Parts: sequence; C-alpha cells; structure tokens
Amino acid sequence: ATCLYAVYDPVSRRCTMARAGHPAPVLVRPGRRPRLLDLPAGPPLGLGGLPFESAEVELPEGTVLALYTDGLVLSRERDGDASRELLYRALAQHEDSLDTTCDRVLHALLPSGGAADDVALLVARTQGLPASRVATWEVPADPALVAPIRKQVVEQLDAWSLSEASFTTELVVSELVTNAIRYGAHPIRLRLIHDAATLICEVSDTSHTAPHLRRAKIFDEGGRGLLLVAQLTQRWGSRHTPEGKTIWAELPVYEEDEPGGGQDRCGEAG
Repeated sequence: ATCLYAVYDPVSRRCTMARAGHPAPVLVRPGRRPRLLDLPAGPPLGLGGLPFESAEVELPEGTVLALYTDGLVLSRERDGDASRELLYRALAQHEDSLDTTCDRVLHALLPSGGAADDVALLVARTQGLPASRVATWEVPADPALVAPIRKQVVEQLDAWSLSEASFTTELVVSELVTNAIRYGAHPIRLRLIHDAATLICEVSDTSHTAPHLRRAKIFDEGGRGLLLVAQLTQRWGSRHTPEGKTIWAELPVYEEDEPGGGQDRCGEAG
C-alpha cells in the first residue's frame, strides 16, 4: 500500500508532507504553471526498516494542491509523461470550482471505457487565517501557573464571542498543558485557532514521545486526561514536528449573535 500525508497550517501558510511510495502531488501556485512537487519517495507501507522523510513548502493563499493515485496517470494508451502533461493542462484552469476542476481532470485522463485501475483524486485550495483568529502563549514550566493560562484563554474566547465554549475549552487546555509540563520537554507553546465553525487547541513541546490513550483503573489517581479530551472534542490527535510534537484537539463552536444582530449562527463542521 502507498500513502501521502499532508498537514497544512493556515496560520503560517506552510504545508508538511511525506509519502510512502505514492505519486508526488501537483502544485499550482496563484499565477504559476502546475508543477510536480519534489518530495522524498519513501518506501511503500509495510516494508519497514526505513524512515519516512518529510518536506515543508510554503503555499500562498489560493494555491491548488492535487493528490491522486497512480491509476489516474498510468495508461496503456500513453506514457507517464504524456499523462502528467494532460493533468497539468487540466489543473491550469483552476479558477472555477474544485468540483469542476476534478471533473475536467477525470475527463481528460480517463478512457471512455473506464480506468484499468482504481482511481482516487483529491483537489484542495488553501485558505489562510488572519492573525486576529490566532492566539499563542508560551507556557512556563510550573504547573501552578496553568490557572492563569486558563484565565487568559477564557478572555480570548470572550473577545472572539465564543463564551459558550469556555467551559469545555478550559478543561481541554488544562489537560493538554498539564500533560506537556509533566511528560513533555520545554519550551511549551499553547495555540488557539478560531476557524469558521471550529476551535482548534494545540499544545507543542520539544519531546518526540507521542501520547497514548489509555483507560485508567478505578483507583488510579491519573491517566484520564486524554480520555477526557477525546470525549469532549470532535477530534484529537498528534503530529511530529522537527522540534518535537504537537497535540491538537478540535471543538465545534457557535459564535454569539451581536446585540440587535441577525440570527445567523455558525454550524458544526461536517
């Protein structure tokens, strides 16, 4: 099996990618021609013994990234270079909707009788977040100072009109920050990202040891933190970085209506 894994940061506009024997993605920056992204290939999944090397690239807002399986570009009718040229031409006209772009790519590359192999295609367009939607704190090494951090988080949520999310966010921040202080390595950073209908809480430290979800026994005094985070949030996970790791949790949020304003509210992310 092959795989391509990508993590895009809408704040820094940078994307980290790694692949395991998978075709390299095609990148279309605004006003530029499509090009194949040069990524270390890596061995297919399951071979073992070799590390996966990642690469980080800057993606300006509006960049189009196309990920696909080799069934899209392998054909008995033409060689790989000719298929990639067709792919570039189809992606060059990406100003319309992404659905239309996908249809154009599939129409250009797939034979009328259907593909001989399974085909998957994912086309994404990057969107950045303004600085006003991000808050960052450097966390001291003292567990006693977690309470002031929680207070500042609540104040930031009030500024974002997200007071309804304060209770849950406080709990999640407290668990993730306390775990980082106890088991991680300094420096530690807390970051809140307010997207359209989502609040993302990230805690980063310089330890490369990933956390594991476990169920504490009845009389255990600890070990329930990540289980609590998993129950309170839509999704949570971890990712490795060159500096260490980041633990993230995603919460659904509803912006409060302004006094005298309309009744539109942000819904949950699908």
